[in-house]
Amino acid sequence: MNAIRGFIFAAAALSCIAGAPPSAQAQPYPNHVIRIVVPFPAGGLNDNVSRIVQPFLQEELGQPVIIENRSGASGIVGTDFVAKSAPDGYTVAVVASSHTVTPATGAKLPYDTVNDLAAVGLLVRDPFLFIVGDQVPAKTLQEFVALAKSQPGKLNYSTPGTASQSHFVTELFDDRAGIKMVEVPYRGGAPAMLALLSGEAQFAVLSTQLSSPQIKAGKIRPLASGGRVRDAHFPDVPTLAESGFPALEALQWVGMLAPAKTPKDVIAKLNAALSKVLARPDVIERFTAQGVTAASSTPDEFQTLVETEVKHWLEVSQKHGPPPADPAAK
Repeated sequence: MNAIRGFIFAAAALSCIAGAPPSAQAQPYPNHVIRIVVPFPAGGLNDNVSRIVQPFLQEELGQPVIIENRSGASGIVGTDFVAKSAPDGYTVAVVASSHTVTPATGAKLPYDTVNDLAAVGLLVRDPFLFIVGDQVPAKTLQEFVALAKSQPGKLNYSTPGTASQSHFVTELFDDRAGIKMVEVPYRGGAPAMLALLSGEAQFAVLSTQLSSPQIKAGKIRPLASGGRVRDAHFPDVPTLAESGFPALEALQWVGMLAPAKTPKDVIAKLNAALSKVLARPDVIERFTAQGVTAASSTPDEFQTLVETEVKHWLEVSQKHGPPPADPAAK
């Protein structure tokens, strides 16, 4: 009798497993909606890049991909949300290079920038532009350095905020050039650009995306590009190395992160889909219209970039004094 009962119990258990709903059984990734969290408001670089990629990524993965803007505290709120999400590949973040600058701002972060997030891959990477207002007579970066040396402490540079990447890059430039300018911080890149247009500031290090319309209108002048090679959008603008600063580089990027402990095979599937999307001519064309360049990478390459930049910006911050405790209070 006991043997019969055991057989009945085993058969019933097998029947329950076989009849379990699909959600209770392991399924290959992905099998439902994937959410891209953009930790900034709509309309910024992260958001624009995400919306260009989204329909094609959805096509490659065969599942709906939605974008959710979770802004606050200079990107910390949305990034923290992803860091604390389930590590299953269904919630990812699209962040900019400011992500690696945030630890250097003095803010108390609710997550570990390196260890609580896993790199998926780069989406775009572009050099910053070293620009001046049209009222500044300098036509080259060396001419501007000479002008600044002749007026120590008299020239202003605008930034999207103290302890921003733009601020740190300009301070490094000051050091290497042996000049001293005065920072005029603003709440974001748009007002920093307005300061340059109005003459309140004479110099700025800002993104290609933000600078391009004003350069084309003849209202500002690019003196140098921050990459190792010339920016394809401005092939006539020399690099920093060509301008006498071979050790200085100034790049911005946008990339995708997942929660730490996301399975490597899931990361690999996301990365492979991204790589295919970024190779599409229509995606490249849309990025070009935004003033940025597609730049795919492996997860390991992107992880190394994040780790290297976090260390670098911490060192720069320590050298150039304590930043404000709250990076949003600029």
